[in-house]
Amino acid sequence: HRRPQKRAVVSFDEAVSRVRAACDARDEGPQDIVIMARTDARASEGLDEAIRRCQEFVKAGADITFLEAPLDEEEMLRYCLEVPGYKMANMLPSGKTPILPECRLEEIGFAIAAYPLTLLSVGMRAQEQALQLLKDGQSTSALELDFEALKERVGFNAYYREEERYQAR
Repeated sequence: HRRPQKRAVVSFDEAVSRVRAACDARDEGPQDIVIMARTDARASEGLDEAIRRCQEFVKAGADITFLEAPLDEEEMLRYCLEVPGYKMANMLPSGKTPILPECRLEEIGFAIAAYPLTLLSVGMRAQEQALQLLKDGQSTSALELDFEALKERVGFNAYYREEERYQAR
């Protein structure tokens, strides 16, 4: 995450050129790559310029556009109405963009919603709660997965199966 006051955007032509270069590389190579073209122009250049860039990114071949930090639902809707193709919403707690329910994001026209800090934040809070319980001499069992579920999620069981497969006999 970058501080908003530190964000600078390249010129319109440079931005489109970069997206076109990425799309050309995708189209000319054997890789199966999805190009998501992002603009931070909303903060410094305004919504009209950010939308104009996203429209050109689609024309240049971008698979998905991402307009960073629309300020309200009206701006989100305008972006979705004026820019064709798939669009991503960034659901960042305490961010400038309002956090909307998944069904509303879909109604507006977003195909993807990213929650980049949610699991990190929730995980850290759970760790703090567990540490406090331990400090207070209490059990953490209510917060824990049972051991079999933990082994499955971490991949121990798959490892054990592979270990058996290659066991010297």
